[in-house]
Amino acid sequence: MAYQVVQNKDALLEMCKEAGTSFPYSDDISPLSKEIKVGTKTVHNRIVYQAMEGCDGTYDGAPDELTKRRYLRFARGGAGIIWFEATAVLGEGRANPRQMYLTPKTKDDFKKIVSDIKEECIKTNGFEPIVICQLTHSGRYSKPEGTPAPLIAYNNPIFEKDNPIDKSRIVSDDYLDRVWEALVNGAVDAHECGFDGADIKSCHRYLLSEILSAYNRDGKYGGSFENRTRLLSGAIKDARIATPKDFIITSRLNIYDGFEYPYGFGTNEGEGITPDFTEAKMLVRKLVENGADMLDFTMGNPYFNPHVNRPYAKGGYEPPEHPLFGVQRMLDGISEVASEIKGTPVICSGISFLGGTSANVTAGYIKEGKFDFAGYGRETLAYPDVAKEITSGRNLDPKKLCICCGKCTEIMRCKGGTPGCVIRDTEVYAPLYKKFVLGKE
Repeated sequence: MAYQVVQNKDALLEMCKEAGTSFPYSDDISPLSKEIKVGTKTVHNRIVYQAMEGCDGTYDGAPDELTKRRYLRFARGGAGIIWFEATAVLGEGRANPRQMYLTPKTKDDFKKIVSDIKEECIKTNGFEPIVICQLTHSGRYSKPEGTPAPLIAYNNPIFEKDNPIDKSRIVSDDYLDRVWEALVNGAVDAHECGFDGADIKSCHRYLLSEILSAYNRDGKYGGSFENRTRLLSGAIKDARIATPKDFIITSRLNIYDGFEYPYGFGTNEGEGITPDFTEAKMLVRKLVENGADMLDFTMGNPYFNPHVNRPYAKGGYEPPEHPLFGVQRMLDGISEVASEIKGTPVICSGISFLGGTSANVTAGYIKEGKFDFAGYGRETLAYPDVAKEITSGRNLDPKKLCICCGKCTEIMRCKGGTPGCVIRDTEVYAPLYKKFVLGKE
């Protein structure tokens, strides 16, 4: 069944009847323009441009021309926080040969792009944005040379089915100790490059996220809640110690995977894929106690159950639910977990399908104290000025909205592809879609 991204309030009300959903809605979107403190820093508004990986760096891991173009567009867009994309902390943990990789060799390139982002935003919008560096290890999705070279926490039949990954690819506890150290060193390097904070990434089934569901793994990183959260919570604690107090420590965190126990975080044995946020609440309390200044919540896996991660109008399979049902699960789940850490700012996700009503719905949640920031992902590729439009009080232009068609992801999944919006940024990305997806020059 084909859906259309929500265009306006009337369309949202009609679609909610169809889906059996409901959302807080505010005609007043001014809450999205209000300043907020994160740690010791002041954020100019409540809009976050989420980490959107472009797979378009140089082969040694520095930003390249398309990378720079994307971030200058984001800078002009007026978001209070720009979440810089997945940046590897170990070479073998890169998701593709052109993924960002912060090393002594590329450090000056990172200093330059952070400086350029801030200068461009100041020049265009009159304020300096907060720029966060997302530090990652891609785990089972590692492809540093362009072919799969997975490094996994445990074998998972949901993904591997009848072709299990060789057990030699299961990382040892000693290796995870190295990852921990690399993440902390990455936070120090990010600070030296001028970033305002570092994200110890633990979402979407990349390595740290997968460890959260390592119920059947032996050793100090598997089994008990304490063991499964050891790497994430420990890296955050040590990154907090290793960096100045005005440097933000955060995590983009899966609070629910959408897979049955024991292969997914946020579910219980015998209860299928029904969400249970008990452990997520325990985890976020622990992360805040260990020094997290802010948290960025998400769910699901973009490779396997994207209807959970980013509800869509059109995708690679027929979703088992109405897209608005997925949006409500995301926003209400985030609200429930955020209630455990009142006073710590929380960013939401999964709002692109709300289209022209995304600002009204997120403003409604913010007014009710459910979370603090509206996190835009795919929308930023299609409509990089979305934050400026919202904070100026203007209605979003239907002709610029992301249509949630998944073409950006299709390019990303092709070897050598560099994703962007095929529909709204046609001049650059339509030829890339034709080349990498359709095989036409």
